[in-house]
Amino acid sequence: MGKKGLLIILSGPSGVGKGTIRQEIMKEPDLGLCYSVSLTTRAPREGEKDGIDYFFVSEEEFERQVGAGNLLEYTRFVKHSYGTPRDYVERLRSEGKNVLLEIEVNGAMQVMRKMKDDPPLSIFILPPSYKELERRIRGRSTECEAVIQERLKQAKAELRLAENYSYRVINDNVGGCVSRIAQIIRQEMGS
Repeated sequence: MGKKGLLIILSGPSGVGKGTIRQEIMKEPDLGLCYSVSLTTRAPREGEKDGIDYFFVSEEEFERQVGAGNLLEYTRFVKHSYGTPRDYVERLRSEGKNVLLEIEVNGAMQVMRKMKDDPPLSIFILPPSYKELERRIRGRSTECEAVIQERLKQAKAELRLAENYSYRVINDNVGGCVSRIAQIIRQEMGS
C-alpha cells in the first residue's frame, strides 16, 4: 500500500479569499490534490451534479450520517445542512490523494477536534490587515450594514483562532499566497 494522503484544511474569515486560493492551488499538478465533496440537504442548482459538486441527500440521510459519526464537520446554513463525509475523505487519502477542505473556521475546529490522532495540515489564511478585510467584505456585495457588521464581528472572533492552525499565511496577493501554501504542502508531503 502507498503512502496515505494528507488532509489539508484551508480556512480563514469571510472575505479573505479562500475560494480563489483553493481554485489556484488546485492547478498545481505535483501536489496530488483532490477537493473534498460535501454532503448537503439542499436541492441541486442548475448544472450541479451529484458526487461532483455535492452529495445531495435527504434531511433523514444527513441525520443518519451525523448519528453514525461519519461527518468530520457539519453545519446548518439557511435551512439546509452541509457536512464533510469521513468515509469519502478517508477513501481518497488511502488512495494516496491529498484531500483539500476549504471550510469555515467553525468547521475546521470540528475537524481538528475529531482528528487528534491523525491531525490534518491546517492552514489559516490571514488578511494583510483588518482594515483590508473590512474593505473586501464591504466591496464584494450589496449586503446591508447590519449583515456587514455581523460578518466583521465574526471575522474578529475567527482571527483570534488562527493560533490553533499548523500554519498561518497572509493573503497580501493571491499568487504569493498560493506559492507559500504550495511550498508548505510540498514540505509536509516530504515529511
